[in-house]
Parts: sequence; structure tokens; C-alpha cells
Amino acid sequence: MAIEEIRNFRLQKLKKLQEAGMDPFTGKTKRDFSIGEVLEKWSNFENNEKISHVVGRVMALRGQGALIFVDIDDGTGKIQSLLKKGDIEDSLLTLFEETIDLGDFIEVSGTFFVTKRGEKTIAVKDWRILTKSLHPLPEKWHGLQDVEERYRKRYLDILLNPELKKIIELKAKFWLHTREFLNKKGFIEVETPTFEITTGGAEANPFMTHHDDFDIDVYMRISVGELWQKRLLAAGLSKTYEIGRVYRNEGTSPEHVQEFTNCEFYSSYCNFEEGVAFTEELVKEVVSRTFGKMNFETRGFKINLEGNWPRLNYVETVKEKTGLDVMKASEKELKEKLKELKVDYEDKNRERLVDSLWKYCRRQITGPAWLIGHPKFISPLAKAVDGNGELVERAQLILAGAEVGNGYEELNNPIEQKERFEEQQKLLKGGDKVAMMPDFEFVEMLEHGMPPAFGMGFGERLFSFLVDKPIRETQIFPLMRPKKESK
Repeated sequence: MAIEEIRNFRLQKLKKLQEAGMDPFTGKTKRDFSIGEVLEKWSNFENNEKISHVVGRVMALRGQGALIFVDIDDGTGKIQSLLKKGDIEDSLLTLFEETIDLGDFIEVSGTFFVTKRGEKTIAVKDWRILTKSLHPLPEKWHGLQDVEERYRKRYLDILLNPELKKIIELKAKFWLHTREFLNKKGFIEVETPTFEITTGGAEANPFMTHHDDFDIDVYMRISVGELWQKRLLAAGLSKTYEIGRVYRNEGTSPEHVQEFTNCEFYSSYCNFEEGVAFTEELVKEVVSRTFGKMNFETRGFKINLEGNWPRLNYVETVKEKTGLDVMKASEKELKEKLKELKVDYEDKNRERLVDSLWKYCRRQITGPAWLIGHPKFISPLAKAVDGNGELVERAQLILAGAEVGNGYEELNNPIEQKERFEEQQKLLKGGDKVAMMPDFEFVEMLEHGMPPAFGMGFGERLFSFLVDKPIRETQIFPLMRPKKESK
């Protein structure tokens, strides 16, 4: 039967409910217990003890006529109910059989009993409609098969896919435990602007929009307030963090989406070694409390997060895997090596070429491991290593061939920061869309003085790796193109 025919048939049932005096879209229920509470407290109830009202969505219907079993689910649990001739008025039994479909929301009242098969069940004495569903649910066992349809009708995907519901619950715990850890360590949660005049804190192509009242173009932020949080360090807030949305106008892949949630924290008077150790402690505790384990299989890698995480040197790792020293190689040599390795790359500048070569190497690393010793020219906001002005105190967390965390000892020298911003400005003028926009007001803040500090960012990508799902799959409502209207 075509969808429109089913809808028309259900509209007739809706009319029949109205004629019977039932509101098919009522706003009121008489629920006494959630189904989860009923199941949890079941031992407190005696057989044939009356329960006033339980509500939920009809997820299964079995039988007809004198005996109808119905499974209802309210989001806290599922329970079987039985409508049986003799237990319920004949008119109500007939009305149920003639009008109720899968997907409807109903309210039932009756008594408790356990079937011969041990199934906890409500013997229904009375029922009423709460919401009449006009469209059918997808077939239970196959659900929504088309990926685009699943994302577009996420409400049905979640309803029929227990694994997806579990991911949503795990993600909420992931952020809850992150907050609890940072709060416990004396950090204060802050909110920073999502509209910016210049985007800072990362290298990415931003989304742009127009502010009508100010009549200016503004950008959606590409980091979780990095340059703002550093201003707060200068203001005397010694430990800050923010968990919020980030927007990057870039391609989609299993590791990349245009809108996602990240956490960034900043700690005054915390050096590089202390910051890396702190982050490792944070991630381990959050993962352990969220998942109850430290061993994972993801993206074809077997990962163990226990023990001390080894450190890999950026320059040495690239040289070991490609034979090229990125500190000495010319742009011509970099391009030749990338072509030899069959790596697609953007021919923009030395920074992009080196980054493309590193990403080739990164895919071969299981982790967890800390990547350190990055070249300064790819790290505009990180402080230089003492005694080696060409490298910086930066750490990236590598897991299953990807970067899932990034942090550094913060550059607080305004003179050097201005010079690095000017280099990024040259890259932007040369056509590099992901180079960092200079923020000279931030430089002015540094001239007033910012304490030594360490900062780190991580989030949704790390979570997606831990559940071994593409990052888009772990989002509740991924962005979709508008649905094409049929002619």
C-alpha cells in the first residue's frame, strides 16, 4: 500500500476516535509511573495490583479479537500490555482493534501480572489515545536502510536503532565527565563569542555571514574561543574551559564535519610537560568513566589507553616513514615525494605541503601517542622550544591514524606573535583559505601581559573514534541538503 493510502486510512481511524469521544492529539496524560520505574519497582507490586496509568508508544501488536498484546515504550523502558475480552469493555476492545496502529501513543491502566513465559505484563482495564500516528513506522527489523533517509529522519532512526540511542547517551556522559573533571581541578566554565571579526585559534576555512545591525561581515568561530580564553587568562581567570560548537567550511569525511562540539581548556602557569600529563589524566578518566573500559577496536586498529602514552617526534617520524627531512627539504622535493607516495595535496605553500606529508605518515600510527617537536612554521600560536627556535612546544594526540587532540604551551611574546600573524597574513593573500587570520587586538592584549600557560582542545572526533563510527554518525542531527521536491 502506498504511503498516501496508508495516511488516508489512518485519517479515517482518527475520525473514528474523535467520534468515540477521544482527542487523538491530547496534551494531557494521567501517568503515575514511567515504564522504567514500573520495571524497576516490579517486585513491590502484587499480582492483580492496580496501576493507574502508564503511557508510551506502540512498538508491537500481536493477536486480534478477544486477545491483543501490545508493547509500549516511553523512552525509559518497554512493557507488554494485554487487552482481553472480559477484562475490558467490549466497545473499548473493538475501538482499539479498529483504530490503533504501530507508532501511536496510548495510555493504559489496569493490573500487574506475569505471563506463563515470565513476561511482566499489564492487564488493561482501560485505555485512551494520546497521539495518533498518520505515517507508518519503518519495518522493525530492517529500519531505514538508506543513509540519507536515516539522517533526514533521525527521529525514526533513533527510535528503531538501540545502538544509536546508546551512542547519544554515551556522548552525554562523555561531556558530563569532562565537565566534572575540569570543575574538580579548579577550572571555570566560560562562554565566548561564536561570531568573530577575525577567526583565530585554528587553521580552517570559516563560514561567513552578515551582521545587519553593525553592517559588517562576521565569521563563525573555528575554535572554542582560544584567543578569547587567553584574554581571560590575562584578566586573572587562571583556569578556564569551554565546551561548545565549532564551524568549519570544509569537506565531509569520516573524521570531518562542518559543525561539531569541542572542548578547549587553558591553564595559567602550566608548562608543556605538566599540560600534556594533565591532558592524559583527563582523557583516561573521562574514557574510563564513560565507557567502563580502556581497550577499543576502531578504524581497523586495536587501541589500549592504559599505561604511559609514548611520544613521537614530528620531524623524525616523517623522516623515518618517507626519508625526507621536512626542516631541510625544498618545496620541489616535498612535491616530488608527495607524488611518489600518491598523496593528493594543495600546491599552496610549504606549510600545506609539509602538512600533507605528515598526514600520510599519521595514518600509519596506532597510538595512543603524543606527537611533539612540530616545526614552528605550522604552529602560529605555540611557544618555541627552548634552545631551538625552529620547533615548538606542541602536542597532538594521535589515535588510530588520526589527530584527536591538539595543544601547546601558549606563545605570550607579543613581538613574536605579531611576526607570526604577519606570516599567516601573507599565506592568506597568497590564496591559502585555511591560514590563520591575524588578530592584532590579541597582540595588543599580549602587550599588556599574559601569564605563561598551556592550552588543549579535543572532543567530538575523539568520541567518534572511541565508538568506532564516522563523526557524522555520532551527531544527532547531521546537516542535510534540502530535500528535492517531486514534480
